[in-house]
Order: sequence, then C-alpha cells, then structure tokens
Amino acid sequence: MNSSCTLQLFANSAWCDVGSVSLLGPEAQGWRSKTYTGYSVEWAIEHGGARDAHAFACRFPVGLQAFEHPHWPVFLIDMLPQGFGREELLRRLGLSVTAGESVDWRLLLAGAGNSVGNLRVKEAASWLAANAGPLRGFTDDEVAERGDDFAEFLASHGLFVAGSSGVQGEWPKILLTRAEDGLLYLDHTLADARAREHYIVKFGRGSNEALASILRHEAPYMALARMLGLRVHADLVLLKRALFIPRFDRQVTGGGVLRLGQESIGTLTGNPGFDAVPSHDEVCRQLLRQCTHPLTEVLEYIKRDVANLALGNKDNHARNTAVQRDFSGGIRLTPLYDFAPMYLHPDGIARRIRWEGNDSSAPDWNRVIDKVCEIAQTLREEKRLPSAQKKALREVCRPALVEGLRPMAEPLKKIAAHGTDFGLEPAVHAHLKLGIEAQAQRLTALN
Repeated sequence: MNSSCTLQLFANSAWCDVGSVSLLGPEAQGWRSKTYTGYSVEWAIEHGGARDAHAFACRFPVGLQAFEHPHWPVFLIDMLPQGFGREELLRRLGLSVTAGESVDWRLLLAGAGNSVGNLRVKEAASWLAANAGPLRGFTDDEVAERGDDFAEFLASHGLFVAGSSGVQGEWPKILLTRAEDGLLYLDHTLADARAREHYIVKFGRGSNEALASILRHEAPYMALARMLGLRVHADLVLLKRALFIPRFDRQVTGGGVLRLGQESIGTLTGNPGFDAVPSHDEVCRQLLRQCTHPLTEVLEYIKRDVANLALGNKDNHARNTAVQRDFSGGIRLTPLYDFAPMYLHPDGIARRIRWEGNDSSAPDWNRVIDKVCEIAQTLREEKRLPSAQKKALREVCRPALVEGLRPMAEPLKKIAAHGTDFGLEPAVHAHLKLGIEAQAQRLTALN
C-alpha cells in the first residue's frame, strides 16, 4: 500500500498533478496519522500565493513551503467517503462495513477519485477508472421509482456506485449527471463533453415517517430560504422518494465543465475529524480573514443561523456549511445546502456549532453583532493581514450588520402566519410558529 498520494486539481479543462500528501505516521491510525503535505515545484512557481481554486484550501496557500500536521490535512478528510458512500465502498473492497479508522487510507486511495469540488486523489481516480463498469443512462422516473433500492439495482447490473456517492452524510446520496440525450448517468462514468446538468440525488431512508417528512420539506425549505434573502443556488425537486439537488460546484460551459474549489468550514477553521466543531465565533473570524467580501459573507453566515434557529434545522455540523473558491481570487460561502427541519430526526440531533458564551437558549443578536465587529477590529490590527483585506474589513460595523439582518423580520412573520401556504406541513408549522415569531421580534428589536 502506498504511503503517499498525488493530489490533482482541475484547472484549464484538465486534471493537473499539483502536490502530494505523505504519511509520516502509521496507516492504522487513519486520519489521525501524522502527514507531510506540499505543492509541486511547477505549480508553486506558476500560482504562488494563490488561496482560490488554484489551492488545496484557503489555509493552504500555493507555495514552496510544505506543511506538517499531527493528522491528515483537513481538506483531505473532507474527501474521505463517509456514511452511505463509505459503506458501499467498504463492501466493494471486501472489508467489513463496520471497519473503523484503520482503513481510512485504503478508502481514500479508492474513494477520493470523484470528490465534490475540484480536487481528487490521482490513485483513487485510476482505481475508479478501472472499476467504473459500463455506461448506462436512466430516466428521472427510473431513478425515483427505485428510491433507496437504486444502489442495489445498479449493483445488480454490474454498475459501481461508490465513485458517484462521495457526498458525506448519513442519507443515501448519488452524484448523477444529465447528458445531451436527457438521461441521467453516474457522474464518474460520463465524459464532460456530454454533461448538461449535475445533481446530487438524495433518497429517502426506510419507513420512518419523521425521516420522510424531513426529505419532503427540503424543497420548500430552500424556497423559504430564498424568501429570507439567503444565498440559494436553484430549486430542489422531489420526485417520489428521490430529491434532485442541482450542484453548484460544477458549471457547464461552452468549453466543457468548470469545477470550482470547495472546502467545509471544518477545513476553513482547521478542525479535523468528524466530531470536532468550531464555534460560530471562530467561523466568523475565518470568513472575515479569508473571504473576498468579508461583510457580505459574515452577514450571510449570521442570517443562516437565524434561519436555522427559526426553522428547526439543528444539524449544523462543520460539514453542512462550505466555502467556494473560483479561479479569479474569489472566496465566498457556497449557496445554502442541507437545510431542513432536522428537529424531527428520531435520533434527537442537537445543535452543534454555537456562539461562545451566547447560545444557552437563544443567541442575543446584538451581542453577536458586537462580537463580530470586535473580531473584525482585531483582524484589522494584524500586521501580516494584506492591506486590501484590512480595507474591506472597515465595512464590518454595527450599522451595516443591523441593516443586513433586519429585513429578515418581515418574511419570518409571513412564514409564521402562513407557513402552510409556503409548503410547511401543518404539524411542522404548528411546532415552529412561536419560534419563528420570536426570531422576527428579536431582529426587529436590533439597535
């Protein structure tokens, strides 16, 4: 088994070898193993200093300096199959579906060949190409009718799924791409020249009614997010028990497919593993430090937390929010995703990311604004922060944040009063109504 892997980045319509990660510790330690990460000399010379889509991640700027970590670089952990994708790949490799962290490296070298974003592991891409199976297209109805049995249906026809299930999370998800013939293909099997639309398709799980209700609400929740002024990419479509989610990390262009850089806020804040979470304060600090337009992004982030609290989306772990990087220096939050009434989950999911010392029952938004302004001021005083970023941070002030948050109050009041008209099921609307009204009142009272 190789103790190093080659990292490839999609740029200028081609996959380029841009760097590598080497294990310095035992493979059996999984993602906790010590690593050495670096860019190739050629890439470092050509794109030195870049933190946008030319880089592994915001905090791994392109350069000749190598990085040593007591664990895998966090962007590599983002690429490690988890949930449904992990189990399916473990079966394919002849390993137990309950195998722990000791098989992480083997999974990476097989399962990180078609990741979200514009990074992949070269060895995994080679493995995937050798195991992809035949090219076959499906209608939307065929995908939806099979539902959570779709993976088994594909396997029965010799089609390998794990290369198109590299989306982390417990829900069964598959990456499908629509071709010029209107059919849907496993994403890793279809040439870019044929791609017209890219989807994540999420399937219902079992017969639990609460889980079914969560899935039914994702499409109307995205419409509510648009109403609330949040950054939304496209409408979601639920067809039977299959939710079709248009992807925002891929853009079909006249020259093929543009892949944008993407990293979780776990990577942005340097939090490894799947249980560790940053505070909202730390996320805001990194958004202010890294993003091209810090006021716009930190305001979007706070608005999302208001919406999560108002609409009962408790599942705010470090991989349910991400940052997108383009090839022109732009760094921003991705459009919203995984937005649903997760309070319904039968496992009793708790709110994970919280405001430091200001999140016991409900955050005081005035205190949140003060804290964000304080962080911005501290960053402006850093000597090493680029002058352009310091200039942009001058816009982060209380009046601007209050002015950005207050407009959410009126649509929240409309949702509280007429939620069923906007797609909320009666029981869900009844449960959320008082909380939505409370958030609207708090925003109205901002000063």
